[in-house]
Amino acid sequence: MQEKILILDFGSQYTQLIGRKVRELNVYCEIHPFNHYPKPDETVKGVILSGSPYSVRDKDAPRIDLSEIKGKIPVLGVCYGAQYMSHFYGGEVAPSNSREYGRANLGFIEKECVLFNNINLHTQVWMSHGDTIVNMPKNYKVIASTEDVNFAAFKIDDEPSWGIQFHPEVYHTTEGKQLLENFVSGICGCRQDWTPDSFIETTVADLKQKLGNDKVVLGLSGGVDSSVAGVLLNKAIGKNLTCIFVDNGLLRKNEFDDVLHSYKDMGLNVTGVDARQKFWDDLKGITDPELKRKAIGNNFIEVFDEEAHKIQDVKWLAQGTIYPDVIESVSVNGPSATIKSHHNVGGLPEKMKLKIVEPLRLLFKDEVRLVGKALGIKQQLLGRHPFPGPGLGIRILSDVTPEKVRILQEADAIFINGLKNWGLYDKVWQAGVILLPVQSVGVMGDERTYENAVALRAVASTDGMTADWVHLPYDFLAKMSNEIINKVKGINRVVYDISSKPPATIEWE
Repeated sequence: MQEKILILDFGSQYTQLIGRKVRELNVYCEIHPFNHYPKPDETVKGVILSGSPYSVRDKDAPRIDLSEIKGKIPVLGVCYGAQYMSHFYGGEVAPSNSREYGRANLGFIEKECVLFNNINLHTQVWMSHGDTIVNMPKNYKVIASTEDVNFAAFKIDDEPSWGIQFHPEVYHTTEGKQLLENFVSGICGCRQDWTPDSFIETTVADLKQKLGNDKVVLGLSGGVDSSVAGVLLNKAIGKNLTCIFVDNGLLRKNEFDDVLHSYKDMGLNVTGVDARQKFWDDLKGITDPELKRKAIGNNFIEVFDEEAHKIQDVKWLAQGTIYPDVIESVSVNGPSATIKSHHNVGGLPEKMKLKIVEPLRLLFKDEVRLVGKALGIKQQLLGRHPFPGPGLGIRILSDVTPEKVRILQEADAIFINGLKNWGLYDKVWQAGVILLPVQSVGVMGDERTYENAVALRAVASTDGMTADWVHLPYDFLAKMSNEIINKVKGINRVVYDISSKPPATIEWE
């Protein structure tokens, strides 16, 4: 059985980051809502209680019965988790008198405490709370303090429970990863043997058992998630997997042929479908972004369903769902409000009456890439930037026509190839060109032009939840602007988007 750490989520923006940091230590962990988690069994080596946007003093603050956990297995309360273990067990939490947000340093550390093994005195930590512990229960002992926070960390006597009022999972806590390792390895005794190779071994064995001799169909997108899912399934069931790659007329320049070729080299059984005209016809005259997304998604379902029915006795639909999608669907506050529709596979299982298999549903995005590398997938594919499911359809900020697609494909190819040639591609998380619904006056030769404007977009991010615009060199931007205007008929102006997320989004639609 796979040993694990349970992370109970009270709604903190950092909860996923705790999970990712624990995974980086080669320890498997699962994130569950505080009010809906599995009863700990022998595989659960420890529990981490996350932070929260609530105060423990709030009337509607999340509350949890810890009787199955506290005192029985190791527990680490982080921020709200620490305050909860103090406030509801005989201590007191009150509003802070001094600023407790941002960087701080531990001026006192209990050196004998295993939680602080190999952590230096005066190490920097990150505080993020408006409340603070003002009184602790009698059997709680202070094990770390800062200048302003006396109870920065505590240990409960006679039980394996710890609390910290800072966030070890964030970058600004410089030795936070060491503290988490002290907890999961030194205190919980985890073996730290959950690696890409071990994941592949157990997942392939599970897929063989689950799928048997059944046939599976998978929609490939050319992206990392579906590609890694395809190779994993191929390793498990071989010829019983059929992959379908649809050209929706909204892919990047030459992408359909290039991706098909790369899949053939990987030994996957892939059917390529040219459905460009169908998508263009059904998008004609549509300008509303959400209606465009729905039209693209519905068309994909129709095309995919038609192709899948050509395969006899298919029983499973494979999807490249990854762990953040799973967490989001069972979040503390329920599924978040729809900002935009984006999963083209939505509706497929119901329409096709197929069972679902999701071989990557336990992995974060960076782990998917590590598994792909261990599977021998080329870096050229693993290092690809994310690309929206609706493709260039949502980068044309007006109705979609074949001519607009051609213009955008040409400009996009120049920009993406430029990033690669200048050694900038791997420093950017996602990049693309947006065709604006704006025409502007220009001059080419001695002639006046009235043509399209495009915006270049390049952002740095780890997971797409937040993103900063990339400070690309001026010389590079000048070169791209000149090339696009000179080589792409229909464009006479180039701008660069310097908005970050939030408040902007990465895509414009």
